[in-house]
Amino acid sequence: MRVFVTGATGFIGSAVVRDLIDGGHRVLGLCRSDAKAAALAAAGADVLRGSTGDPVCLREGASVSDGVIHLAFNHDFTKFRENCEEDRRVILTLGAALAGTGHPLIVTSGTGVVGAEPGRAATETDTVPEGGAIPRAAAEEAAAAVAADGGVVSVVRLPQVHDPVRQGLVSYAIAIFREQGRCAYVGDGLNRWPAAHVSDVARLYRLALERAQPGATYHAVAEEGVIFRDIVETVGQRLDLPVVSIGEEEAQAFFGWLAMFAGHDLPASGAWTRATLGWTPTGPGLIADLEALMPEDL
Repeated sequence: MRVFVTGATGFIGSAVVRDLIDGGHRVLGLCRSDAKAAALAAAGADVLRGSTGDPVCLREGASVSDGVIHLAFNHDFTKFRENCEEDRRVILTLGAALAGTGHPLIVTSGTGVVGAEPGRAATETDTVPEGGAIPRAAAEEAAAAVAADGGVVSVVRLPQVHDPVRQGLVSYAIAIFREQGRCAYVGDGLNRWPAAHVSDVARLYRLALERAQPGATYHAVAEEGVIFRDIVETVGQRLDLPVVSIGEEEAQAFFGWLAMFAGHDLPASGAWTRATLGWTPTGPGLIADLEALMPEDL
């Protein structure tokens, strides 16, 4: 299968490209810069020069491929809602380009977008809230629109995806801790974040593409909920910084945009995904990868 991958040179995208190629697929990766294009070609992929902001480029990539994995996303959280709406437009463009072909489209969302009851792990059957309260839900709303038009589309919801260098939102927290000169959690810090190693996540994308189950939602969750206080204390030890508890009223000033996540309990289950795809995560846990952080990566 020839697979068009957006975000092909990113942290997760580059792992997905490797897994697809190792699995016998051909990859066409979307890329803007010369340096990243060279790295993508060295990995064994074909390169399509362009960006997700160019609908002509997106249609070209989709039209010459047997399936699409959409991973690209602008992680500038100072304009998060705007970026989510741009993601909606990209998904609708890709869906329209694949219309009538029966070729699968895999789009990316996050486990934190669903409105599970407090204390319960979110599952694959939980739906996103309506009304635009959660900007990232735009990806799943766009996927639903593509499905309504007959598209073969499914969703992969991501937790904190990690290796010893990058750890999703934890990496942003580490930068804040260094700037603040201390590490902090909110209240008792017992809120939970789900997680998965990047190699396991890459394999899940491939399995989701190969099975191409229309309308499916998958959770790339290896650990249902890592306690945030454990995360913070581990980082504090690695940074040799004090660890403190702060009140909810302090969270915005301390964490900035990350405050919307820092004190929230966001456990998620991947049980259905594992059973349906035969997906068995084998990578290290989040705490183990944080303990393996090298000083230059802190």
